[in-house]
This record gives sequence, structure tokens and C-alpha cells, in this order.
Amino acid sequence: MWVLLRYISRCKARDEPSRYLPQESCLLLIDQIAEFGFEKINFAGGEPTLCPWLPDLIARAKEHRMVTSIVTNGSRITDQWLDALNGNLDWIGLSIDTVDPEKLKRLGRAIAGKIPITEEGYLNIIGEIKQHEIRLKINTVVNSVNWEEDFTPLIQLAKPERWKLFQVLHVKGQNDAYIDDFAITTKQFETYVQRNCIVENDGISVVPENNEAMTESYVMIDPTGRFYDNAQGFYKYSDPILRVGVEKALAQVSIDPERFRQRGGEYDW
Repeated sequence: MWVLLRYISRCKARDEPSRYLPQESCLLLIDQIAEFGFEKINFAGGEPTLCPWLPDLIARAKEHRMVTSIVTNGSRITDQWLDALNGNLDWIGLSIDTVDPEKLKRLGRAIAGKIPITEEGYLNIIGEIKQHEIRLKINTVVNSVNWEEDFTPLIQLAKPERWKLFQVLHVKGQNDAYIDDFAITTKQFETYVQRNCIVENDGISVVPENNEAMTESYVMIDPTGRFYDNAQGFYKYSDPILRVGVEKALAQVSIDPERFRQRGGEYDW
């Protein structure tokens, strides 16, 4: 089993408690999901590297022999940060939607809202990741700003093992304020995939996920320690895992194992 653990939220849900789990509770949560049988954990956000104890969480998961992964914009990835992980991180999912500076600004993919990472900057980050023998995937959210792009030149230089393509997803109560500016049709998403899937000839696995594929196909935990799902187009939360236990909390959300398999959730990790 696989779990996506979010510690830094971009948007706070209306029913989300005001206090996030402290470090010790986060470590205990990892203990419990590992003992329940989860084999892989992915720390995402927001930006998970903003969490000061993220290396400790990764180390705890690795103590349980879990496959460890993060999804990051790369802005805080340095040799020193990677060194501090002591080989405990298996995968890095690098979020790159485009390398066009103006488009990055429109998408909010700019440091302090002003300075986007350049193509050279992304390639330097990728080089550091590979030097530390961490497996690389690239995540691209396809939206109204970038859906007409040919992104193959960057992907061919980066040579990730996996390139995940996501159709930008509307989640009610989370991104209502700006989704209309970035939403695309399924046809536009498929056009992007068809244009760019040529990189499969270079041995890169292209994994497209449209809105239907992303629904009910992830086991997700929020920053307060609750499972949640997006089955109805908005987030529905379980009781706190540390209070009711993994089995009971997991039964309170909707996860479709078949959709997990259909979107390529099972692979050589």
C-alpha cells in the first residue's frame, strides 16, 4: 500500500483544525501506518521541504523499510540538504510545469513571487539529485497556461524515470478562487499528452492522469493527521488517525484500488 502525506497545505479547508501535528505526533503517525502495512510514503504539499523535521520523518519511514519520496518545487534542494538525508530518500518528484519565465510567474511558480527557476537551474537541481543516487520523476500540471507546449526538450535532458502529467483539478473549497483561470478540457489534456509522449522512445515512462484518474485513487493524509478523499469533488476527512486508529480512519474515506492500478500506481518503486 502507498500513502501520500501532506504536511504543508496551500489552502486551508474550512473544517481543518487550526493546529498541525507536532513532530512527535508525525513520527508516531508514520509508525502506525507502517505497522498497518503501508509500503511507500510520499511527502507533498505545498512545499514539504519547508517542514524543518522532514528529514527526521523520512528517516523514521526508512527505519520501517518504507519506500520514501517527496514532491518538491526544488527551490530548497541543495547538496547540503541532500547530504543530511543520509541516503534515506528513495525518490524525488520535481514539480516543473514549464521553463518559460513569464508562464512560471503566471502560475505562481516563482521564488518569493518574483524570480522563477531557470531551465539551467532545474537541470542543476536534477544533477544534484542524480549525484546522490536518488531516483527522479518529474510532475507536470497541465493547465491553460502550458497545455500547448512541447516540453520534450527539457524532459529529454532531464531523463527522469517517470514523467507524471496531471490535468489541473478543481477541488471545491480549495482552489475555487483561481481554477477558472487554469482549467482545461480533457481533450486539451490529451493533446498535450500526445504531443509529448514521444519521450517514451528514450525509455522515459509517461504517466498521464486526467481528472477522473486522480479521483479516489490516492490514500492521502492531511497536516492534522486525518485521511481524506476527493470522491465528491471536495475533500472529505476522517477522524484523526492517532485517536481512532488507522483501520477505522481509513474506512471513513473512499479509495478505489482499481483506479489506483489504472493510473499506474503500481510500478517498480
